[in-house]
Amino acid sequence: MTTLHPPERLQAAANTPLYAARQQVYPKAVTGAVRSWKWVVLTLCLAAYYLVPWLRWDRGPGAPDQAVLVDIGHGRLFFFFIEIWPQEVYFLTGLLVLAAIGLFVATSLFGRVWCGFACPQTVWTDLFMWVERRIQGDRNERMRLDKAPWSLAKLRKKGATHAAWLLIAAATGGAWIMYFNDAPTVVREVLTGQASVEVYFFFALFTGTTYLLAGWAREQVCTYMCPWPRFQAAMLDENSLVVTYRDWRGEPRGKATKDGVGDCVDCRACVNVCPTGIDIRDGQQLECIGCGLCIDACNDIMKRLDRPKGLVAFETLANLAASTAASASVPPGPARQTAGMAARSMPRFLRPRTLLYAAMLTLVMGIMAGAFLTREAVTLSVLRDRAPLFIALADGSVRNAFTLKIANKTRDVPELALEIEASVPVQMQVQEGAPRGPNRFAVTTRPDGITQWRVLVTQPAGPSQRQTSDITFRLRDGQGNLVASERSVLLGPKP
Repeated sequence: MTTLHPPERLQAAANTPLYAARQQVYPKAVTGAVRSWKWVVLTLCLAAYYLVPWLRWDRGPGAPDQAVLVDIGHGRLFFFFIEIWPQEVYFLTGLLVLAAIGLFVATSLFGRVWCGFACPQTVWTDLFMWVERRIQGDRNERMRLDKAPWSLAKLRKKGATHAAWLLIAAATGGAWIMYFNDAPTVVREVLTGQASVEVYFFFALFTGTTYLLAGWAREQVCTYMCPWPRFQAAMLDENSLVVTYRDWRGEPRGKATKDGVGDCVDCRACVNVCPTGIDIRDGQQLECIGCGLCIDACNDIMKRLDRPKGLVAFETLANLAASTAASASVPPGPARQTAGMAARSMPRFLRPRTLLYAAMLTLVMGIMAGAFLTREAVTLSVLRDRAPLFIALADGSVRNAFTLKIANKTRDVPELALEIEASVPVQMQVQEGAPRGPNRFAVTTRPDGITQWRVLVTQPAGPSQRQTSDITFRLRDGQGNLVASERSVLLGPKP
């Protein structure tokens, strides 16, 4: 069946723009318990980001002394006493898995607590807005300044704001490149014009993105660019603590002096402090980052009106439904407040969802801890020549050539003994290796490096000669303990 629309409705739809212009958000400064916690988290996050590259850690002569360093040139990741090689990238994968599961746990328990408190976009945007308020004033002053015609005073305030933003952005981009280069060295090179093109490129890239995202885009990053709000709802349930407006207590809205109305006086304080410009009273919304600043704003109004705090609070949807049902037949006032609060229960932190996430977190942590504790200090890899696979000598014997790579992940220089074990009689030769007995050679290694040894294995002629034979190379330390071993195959002609 075809639905017919009046011509005026079709005309209105045709005239509706497909793109809505951005509504500028002017968050108002607020004080309170939640804001204080956000300042603490912001300070710790910024201090860690800017100061960690300057921490030192002595690893011995010839090794970098920066505590946290991603050494791209030498293929190493240093984290205090931990050193990760390129072939151990699975540790980084494990860390990313742990971070993801940890984020799932936090979201299922406390909603978008990451977004509201510790997300880099939130942290730097908070810092940029603090600078903006210090120079241009609070919400009303900034709105008036934007509407005012250009003048010397407006130009001075706007210029000072953007100059301060650029300085913070430059410090942010500079700190980022310090994680990949020695901090004192790269700072000196950047300031004296001696840094590489790559360093200047990434310095400019992160400076520009910080300035753009924290100074200009702001809430649009959370609303349109970040994928997290799109699927975080799958990790929430009715027992997750989220920022909630207790409508059973606040409705119907009205003036404080009017009878028969709820506690919400429609002052819009919660809207004015929201960094994304939403109204928390409209319920759960994709734009809400769970920062909780609306809680502080509403509590301040309730305190002035001599009414109980918590009209906007961290609450579970299960408690919200229970309070709504219990207070439905009670008129607005203290009695409704009592009935609604009495219906609440303690949030259930232990539930199937959180227990599953905790089990996954524990399992991955156990696997990573086991892998790290059992990681080999010296590893051996064997690469056989494939062109040709073997060489038939004049006396009927067959020779195979191998390249052995010994990776020493320590700063020591141990002398190791290379042995071979085979299912058939063989003779091993190690080029530049010192003989220490039949089929046994002394080999040395580089500290924190890889050494290569050319090895020739010969299968004598005779009835024991096989087309395919298993062989095993072994490395032993000075005490005869097995350090590493690797299997391979000895090839020969068909019988």
